[in-house]
Amino acid sequence: MTLPKKVVFASGNRGKLAEVERLLADYDIEVVSQSSLGIEGAVEDGKTFAANSLIKARHAAARSGLPAIADDSGLAVDALDGAPGVYSARYAGPDATDADNIDKLLSALAGVAGGQRRAAFHCAASFVDPAGGEPLVVQGVWPGRILEARQGDGGFGYDPVFFDPVSGKSAALMSAAEKNAVSHRGQALAALVTAIKASYDVARYEGR
Repeated sequence: MTLPKKVVFASGNRGKLAEVERLLADYDIEVVSQSSLGIEGAVEDGKTFAANSLIKARHAAARSGLPAIADDSGLAVDALDGAPGVYSARYAGPDATDADNIDKLLSALAGVAGGQRRAAFHCAASFVDPAGGEPLVVQGVWPGRILEARQGDGGFGYDPVFFDPVSGKSAALMSAAEKNAVSHRGQALAALVTAIKASYDVARYEGR
């Protein structure tokens, strides 16, 4: 078997889709979103990022008949005992916008000193092929801290308030290439591509 030519990404999030497309571009894999295929989102009732990621990948693969990639990611803040965690996308409520979630986070950390604002982005990425084989699940972590105010308008989610100590920038001020090189999702998806390649006949991809 060779690497799949087409996979469905189990999300309608344009920011995430763009990151996945960039990471898979070198492997001639076409990525389509599940929303473009009319597939509704899965019920994410897992207790961990890995569990939710696998739920979403299995759902998309079953509905589309295509190999599926899914990720589940979120922000864990030390001072908030790991919150918002798996509820990051809906931290401020089921219909919360990114701005709503950031506002709630900054409010929750009001008065917390910079040295106590440690946080990390976590990502679990999964691959499920409906033709068979064991599901693949990998994870990535991006440590940093939460800023006291937004910096930059790039990226999505909590990027404007997440400070990367290596680059000295908020995630929202980083270029796509900079972010993919160090981010939780970049780490997880790069590891997932490696795992996918290992599970297929990838002789023609050697040397890339």
